[in-house]
Amino acid sequence: MLAVVGRDDVADLFETIPEKLRWSGPLDVQAAQSELEVERTLTALAARNENASQGGWFLGAGTYAHFVPSAVDALVSRAELTTSYTPYQAEISQGTLQTVFEWQTMLCALTGLEVANASMYDGASATAEAALMALRITRRQRVLVSDGLHPHTRQVLATYLDGLDITVDTLPLDPTGRTARAAVADDVACVIVQQPSFLGNVEDLGGFAEDVHAAGGLLVVKVGEALSLPLLRAPGDWGADIVCGEAQSFGVPMGFGGPHLGFLTGRMKHVRQMPGRLVGETLDARGKRGFVLTLSTREQHIRRERATSNICTNQGLCLTMATIYLALMGREGLREVAHQNLAKAEYAKQRIRETPGVELVFPGPTFNEFAVRVPDDAPQALARAREEGLVGGLDLAAAHGGLGPALLVCVTELAQRSEIDRLVSALAGAAR
Repeated sequence: MLAVVGRDDVADLFETIPEKLRWSGPLDVQAAQSELEVERTLTALAARNENASQGGWFLGAGTYAHFVPSAVDALVSRAELTTSYTPYQAEISQGTLQTVFEWQTMLCALTGLEVANASMYDGASATAEAALMALRITRRQRVLVSDGLHPHTRQVLATYLDGLDITVDTLPLDPTGRTARAAVADDVACVIVQQPSFLGNVEDLGGFAEDVHAAGGLLVVKVGEALSLPLLRAPGDWGADIVCGEAQSFGVPMGFGGPHLGFLTGRMKHVRQMPGRLVGETLDARGKRGFVLTLSTREQHIRRERATSNICTNQGLCLTMATIYLALMGREGLREVAHQNLAKAEYAKQRIRETPGVELVFPGPTFNEFAVRVPDDAPQALARAREEGLVGGLDLAAAHGGLGPALLVCVTELAQRSEIDRLVSALAGAAR
């Protein structure tokens, strides 16, 4: 290779780097290890991590611990699925395209809307893309965001809208923890509400869409916990124009907080303003069912500077996992899991009502997540839970410090009654 490029020594390749910036001594790395030694080292490192299977896990806040049937991992590990990426070559990607088509169909059924795309990174960026979509449709420059939106989503939204001369205003929460109703001005492109909210409260969306539509704007509903969809009324049935969010709960493991799986659904009349891709069903020349990339309005394809977004992946592997999960669970299975989440969370809330020293911050309905006020401070309460082998929740000081010493607690189908009892006892501490 050196001969081809006309050099005598490897060192010649670095002659443009000033000598004072070059490292000439030995590298401070350990000696090479055998495969067995490396395996033992990595196993020891992995053992230092904790996961939801090792004890009670009550931390949610956007990434949720749910049971994933073993069939999901077995099927998605097949070579033809692990190597699939974005379906650029639609004519040779029928398996990928059909998976995306089925995913889109399921999402429309869950959200109550007419069309879904296939290209979202995660719930936060999907929300930002939904806002950009609303801005294109309405040609307005102002966005109203509920204070119940996940704070990380707010940060991503601000990043996406930075430099676009867009005004982002906040709708505060009322004493019940729900988004306070306010007059919607005629310069508002969209109102973004999370359902359930970051604090776990189920929003009453009745009349929300009417108020927004009367002012000429759009209602965007962000879903943070996808397993609430089989149980709560579909956002589209409330009049939402765009529903976006995070689908990690559908068979995608938590990992280290990712990768996640975003989604976005909307009305057919707005389909050409949707970002990313859309897969459709058709018939081939022989009359057989087939799938095609029907719409792909990104800059690399057909619209260039007028593209709806430059999003460049459909999270294909996570999307496949979620599609397999939904197909395995079916309509009744999903509702059963959702009911278990609700029932176990309600049991935990009742135990909190009965225990001195802890109290629910908000009195209204929730799904599987809720805010709890503790007697001393949140770090101490979480430390007591850790002593019991429990991950007790999220300290709300950074996101909603005005609530006082409070935690965001999530109870999924994985929680056992004994773990819930121990958690409540630990959070109450000396006040019991």
